Amino acid sequence: MTMAGPAAAADQQQQLADYINAGAKKPVVAENILKGDSTWRTPVGNGPEQQAFIPAFTYGLSSPDIAPPGANDWHCRPTKGHKPVVLVHGTWENAYNNWAMISPALKRAGYCVYALNYGIAPLSQGGGVAALLPGAYATGDITKSGTQLGEFVDHVLKSTGATKVNMVGHSQGGITARQYLRYDGGAAKVEHLVTLGATNNGTSLDGIGTLGRTINNLGIDVLGPIALGVGTSGIQQVYDSVFINHLNAGGKYAIGDVKYTIVGTRYDEVTTPYQSTFFPPGTPNTTNITLQDGCEQDKSDHLAFSYSPRAVSIVLRAFDGRTNLVCAPNAWLFG
Repeated sequence: MTMAGPAAAADQQQQLADYINAGAKKPVVAENILKGDSTWRTPVGNGPEQQAFIPAFTYGLSSPDIAPPGANDWHCRPTKGHKPVVLVHGTWENAYNNWAMISPALKRAGYCVYALNYGIAPLSQGGGVAALLPGAYATGDITKSGTQLGEFVDHVLKSTGATKVNMVGHSQGGITARQYLRYDGGAAKVEHLVTLGATNNGTSLDGIGTLGRTINNLGIDVLGPIALGVGTSGIQQVYDSVFINHLNAGGKYAIGDVKYTIVGTRYDEVTTPYQSTFFPPGTPNTTNITLQDGCEQDKSDHLAFSYSPRAVSIVLRAFDGRTNLVCAPNAWLFG
């Protein structure tokens, strides 16, 4: 990973000062400030299975480009009724720490599973300060990430001989998948998308994003400087952003014949309010699910979401239509 030296850090500080000074004079479109180029990688090897996010995150710090258990077996061939599954991680996450529980569960259920690391942008190209942390990916421009996802899907289809894949996206992973479906030809190659806590309608980030967008719309650019910290993709996910408005333009959430299962958790502290993850009522081919409906003991927050036994069962049921839903305790953050 590219590290920023003293000169690069000084340039960033000067750029931040310039944005602040310019912000009071004229509005700036935040999404156009620090796009830069980003890259994607195919994780190799397989890390151990995990039952909670924090140990998965800790392990991933030393192995940021390792695949989750069960994923990226390029010799795997789908059996009848089992489409390959592509897992799309969230902001500041990676294939391993996001999917070290769901990936092996899918593999045991007979699926060929694949996961990429995408949106890898250095600090100088819009990745934000998080880009300095090993394995903190999906910080680059989401429109570019959608293209990267498409390249990975094509590789999966060629390897497996399948004509379509299923997808699971956590947080930004959900809208990166939707960007691919709507604007990069993905609707012809995906049968079913499941999103977990996706920022489908943007997020207020508990009011921080709302305040920032309000100030920006008054002509003072505060989101641009913030992008230096959180990365381009973080700013693109604020509600009413140029990116979100384009993604949902014309009220068109469902694309083609793709099926959608949209799952939210009441304890989400990142996609806020949590209902903002849902597609509008009546959207074709769509099922909106609140994780706690029928299972109040599941306290999963945003990060614990993909380590919820109930969420795992919802994913499996979405794809096979048969799996029984699980109800088990899962702790906020530590689940």
